[in-house]
Amino acid sequence: MKKIVLFVVLMVFGLALFSVCANASITGETAGENIDDATMHAKVNAIVVKDPDAHYLRIDVTVTQGDVVLTGFVNNMQTEERLVAKIREIKGIKSVKSLLKIEERK
Repeated sequence: MKKIVLFVVLMVFGLALFSVCANASITGETAGENIDDATMHAKVNAIVVKDPDAHYLRIDVTVTQGDVVLTGFVNNMQTEERLVAKIREIKGIKSVKSLLKIEERK
């Protein structure tokens, strides 16, 4: 299971890096800015994947110039607060905006 999670994180990082490099000419950002965002994106995803209560397949992460936006679903408010607090500790993160919704249990 850990190998699968690691594989998913590496794939996301690889795709993010590829899309960032391909998008550099369109956005006007430098390669350094893009790589920094891709690195932060991978670190944020790693935090989400490692959290025992977060559904990493149900949380989307966007990083733009150090600003992080989280969208998707979590089980409870404590999970959301824990994720946001850990993400804010990452070097280079300017802000974290959580648009996570609390999933109602049936």
